Amino acid sequence: MTDTSDDILALLPARLKEARRAQGLSLDAVSKLSGVSRSMVSQIERGESSPTIATLWNLTRALQVDFAGLLEEEAQANRIEVLRADQIPTIDNMGAGCRIRILSPPEEAGRNELYELRFDEGGRLDSQPHKRGTVEILSVISGTVEITSDEASARLACGDSARYAADLRHCIRAVDGDAKVFLVVQDSG
Repeated sequence: MTDTSDDILALLPARLKEARRAQGLSLDAVSKLSGVSRSMVSQIERGESSPTIATLWNLTRALQVDFAGLLEEEAQANRIEVLRADQIPTIDNMGAGCRIRILSPPEEAGRNELYELRFDEGGRLDSQPHKRGTVEILSVISGTVEITSDEASARLACGDSARYAADLRHCIRAVDGDAKVFLVVQDSG
């Protein structure tokens, strides 16, 4: 822990922003979860405002981080970052019968993104073309899925993997029951 209040104030903005991004939360989401206004959260992250203890307490609870941990000077390389299953950001409103768990850190967005997709029977995820040169690598953990990339299609069972162009319209669909897949979206540009 740092020794002076100036050191703490210097660390706090970046650490709060880092914690928010690690959770995959927007300023609006943190505001709703913490009860702290969006503009105040933004000002704190930019170092333009010093939060009260009550505000800081609300922010750390919303971000699910330990107050003391925010202020440690220990190097990041000496730690293992763990996200428990109930802390992993999910998206439930994309596709039909498809739940997406975002496994990659937010700073990897647009480069190498990792996802776990869980499909209900008949569930599907239809995707618009990604950036030119983007590919997806999919491995089936359980069930059977059908992948379509433009005109090409393939059926994969548990243990199978496929690599396909994602800069075209593409779709992943569960076939014959529930399915779970691991997906890597890779920007090769």
